[in-house]
Amino acid sequence: MKLLLATNNPHKAEEFRSIIKEHEIVSAKDADIFFHHEEVEDTFLGNSLGKARTLYEACRKPVIADDSGLVVPALGGAPGIYSARFGDDVFDHPLSQKERNQYLLDCMAETEDRRAFFVCTISLILDEYRFYIFQETFSGSIIHEERGKNGFGYDPIFYIPELKKTAAELDENEKNRISHRAKAGKRAELLINSLNT
Repeated sequence: MKLLLATNNPHKAEEFRSIIKEHEIVSAKDADIFFHHEEVEDTFLGNSLGKARTLYEACRKPVIADDSGLVVPALGGAPGIYSARFGDDVFDHPLSQKERNQYLLDCMAETEDRRAFFVCTISLILDEYRFYIFQETFSGSIIHEERGKNGFGYDPIFYIPELKKTAAELDENEKNRISHRAKAGKRAELLINSLNT
């Protein structure tokens, strides 16, 4: 099945293609479809479904979208749904990811509870009245400095104790077995494969 992906982020598009291998994933940008959705909801589910519905209305074809982010209990759940713009309001300009990671580490400087987890909510819309939701998590902790060159976002400071590595130290195959997006994406793929479309 060909699925249009509601993103303008090339990293996310590549990650989706490496997870959902049995189906064709085409980003809105690559399909020459203008896509913009203002994330105004207060949950990953609300933002994911909103993105999917916006793209579906633009193309009326099967679409897939996700909203994901990092949750740190010691910070009251932040960055949460604001993960991609965490700290922008504090510094009055968009931060680079390296600056964003450092800001998170600064916020946790006096914090002993380093637990954290990623959340991914995937919304799949096949037609106006057929849609499915998948949500998964990926648990770890926040270390004190960046490690690793792979991945993107908060991966260099997100540590997986059982592997003794950060997410940025995992290769693509390792990450795509255990990450929040991989788990949700694989569930989506299983469902798609079970459908008589």
